Amino acid sequence: MKKTYHGSCHCGAVRFECDIDLADGTSKCNCSVCRKVRFWKAIATGSNFRLVQGADALSDYTFSDGSKNPSGQPIHHFFCSTCGVKTFGRGHMEALGGEFHAVNVACLDDATDEELAAAPVEYQDGRADHWERPPVVAGYL
Repeated sequence: MKKTYHGSCHCGAVRFECDIDLADGTSKCNCSVCRKVRFWKAIATGSNFRLVQGADALSDYTFSDGSKNPSGQPIHHFFCSTCGVKTFGRGHMEALGGEFHAVNVACLDDATDEELAAAPVEYQDGRADHWERPPVVAGYL
C-alpha cells in the first residue's frame, strides 16, 4: 500500500514528498554514478513525486546522452548544491509509465528502520548496461 513519505537533503534546502510502497521494492545499481554515491532508490511515477522546496538549490548532473539507457534518454541526477546529497533522479521510461523519479531511500525522513529493513532490494547491472538483471556479484552495492 502506498504511503506518503517526506524527504530532504542533509541541510534541509531540498524537500520533497513521494507516494511509494517500499514493499513493492527498491533497487541498487552498479553503474558508475550509483556505485560511487551508494544510491539506493525507490521509484515514484508521475504525480507520486512532488518537489516541495529547493528547486533553486538543486544541481543537475547528467553524464551521458542516454543512448545506453533502456529509454534512450538521459537520467538527471539531482544534488543539493549546498550539502551535496543526491536526493533523487529523474528520467523517462515507457515501461514505468513515462516520467519517473528515482528517490534516494536514505533521504526519506519518516521511513522507519523497520520499513527500510523490510524493503526488498533488486540489484541492477548498470555497469554492463543490463538494468534488467543483477550483476554477477551484487551484495557489495
